[in-house]
Amino acid sequence: MVGEPLLVRIRAHIVSGASLKPRSWAGLTLIGAWLLPYPATAETVTSVRFAEALPKLESIIEQGMERTGVPGLAIVIVHDDDVKYLRGYGVREVGRPDPVDPDTVFQLASMSKPIASTVVATLVGDGLVAWDDPIVKHDAGFQLQDSWVTRNVTLRDMFSHRSGLPDHSGDLLEDLGYGRDEILFRLRYVNPAGPFRASYAYTNFGLTEAAVAAAKAAGRPWEDLSQERLYGPAGMSRTSSRHADFLAAENRAVNSVRAGDKWISGPARDPDAQSPAGGVSSTVRDLGQWLRLQLGDGSLDGKQIVAAAALAETHQPVIVSGTPSSPESFPPFYGLGWIVDTDADGRIQLSHSGAFNLGIGTTVRLVPAERLGIAVLTNGFPVGLAEGVSRSFLDLVFTGEVERDWVEAFGQLMAQVMKPDYGEAFDAAVSRQSSSAALSATSYTGTYGNELFGEVTIFEEKENGTLTMKLGPENKNFPLQHIDRDTFAYQPVGENAFGPSAVTFTVEADRSNAVTIENLDLHGQGTFIRIPSEP
Repeated sequence: MVGEPLLVRIRAHIVSGASLKPRSWAGLTLIGAWLLPYPATAETVTSVRFAEALPKLESIIEQGMERTGVPGLAIVIVHDDDVKYLRGYGVREVGRPDPVDPDTVFQLASMSKPIASTVVATLVGDGLVAWDDPIVKHDAGFQLQDSWVTRNVTLRDMFSHRSGLPDHSGDLLEDLGYGRDEILFRLRYVNPAGPFRASYAYTNFGLTEAAVAAAKAAGRPWEDLSQERLYGPAGMSRTSSRHADFLAAENRAVNSVRAGDKWISGPARDPDAQSPAGGVSSTVRDLGQWLRLQLGDGSLDGKQIVAAAALAETHQPVIVSGTPSSPESFPPFYGLGWIVDTDADGRIQLSHSGAFNLGIGTTVRLVPAERLGIAVLTNGFPVGLAEGVSRSFLDLVFTGEVERDWVEAFGQLMAQVMKPDYGEAFDAAVSRQSSSAALSATSYTGTYGNELFGEVTIFEEKENGTLTMKLGPENKNFPLQHIDRDTFAYQPVGENAFGPSAVTFTVEADRSNAVTIENLDLHGQGTFIRIPSEP
């Protein structure tokens, strides 16, 4: 997943017409920022413009849902410390009549990140932690591969994705079934992909580690801390950082995915391992409270829930996350759990999107100078509907007209960027497929080790003689399908799973000494070395 941030690639695509390189994004990320600056004629939001925008927005939502097939959507808009619009559309689950309403609980995916930075800001305001505290100050057992970086990497570094870890480090460990503690421990085995504090790479588990370390400083589990520091005080009664609470909600949205031309209920997505980065569930009614708090300098209904200075730090740019889309535009930045951008009139814009490949698409956008915020939640595989709706609304309130069909534009882009980031080795093996038979099963069977991913065992099924791969902490069985000589294929599972992945054995003298699993090899660490059997 190493490459330009999605925001930059989308901007470049719109400006130049260039094509996007296919890739997938687990628990996506960065589409919340603007594709292009607003025109220089943009005006301050007025009550008249706001009132005129809402009927047009409703039409955009209804037409967008009909066109995309996304089953359910909820939206909240806040302006001048008041919830101006709060509504649900569609149904909670495909094929069932229960409607979405403002109290329907959705999984937020990566919209959890700015919520997590809000929670940590409460600790910063109380002096329990500082954004520039080294993580090891509060979590002595934490370690990265480089000892100097281990000693110096801070909460700020991890919340802004500038630790040097590769893009989405740890996500594949989660797919294999590892829990949070084990994934954070194994980050020490990840090869750095860029220079510390001088490179940007989006990492769910880097941010998770920072949040967990801050929670340890407060002496509370992260899930309890979030409730006690933010959800409770802000009146967010249906918001939680625990997946079990989401499942227990009677009025909840069920994620959905496409199966051909139809939408079906998707596989369950349990994001507890990366709860600070992607595991929050909430309603648009609750998020309206959070938006008011963000736009009110940490104050809500006369109560200072977060110190203004500590919260303001989360809104500041920390690292450039890509290159400008045009010579006259600013580069995009990432702050502390927020994308930080500006429009042509110099207004700061804060945003973040969230997505699960397993069936969730969300977005939030803030324009602090206008005291304006919008959040859109959908229970469908990300097709750009949430982003298209929010961008269309801001066009309406700033200029009175929608610049273009944003639902369609985001949909086309999402169709490209949500494609798999593995499969080339599988495709190459299929294309060269010949009459070359595999060696005998005993040439491949055995146990292979990998410092990062653990062990994999290859064994022969006695019933049918086929090879099977046992992988992950739960020792799940994955049948191997032969393709060509020493290359087989298996079907991965989890948030980052798409089509088949190649499994290629390195053979010497009719016996394999290593096996490379393509979908685990995105950063060159997917090769497992044979462990000699005892004599």
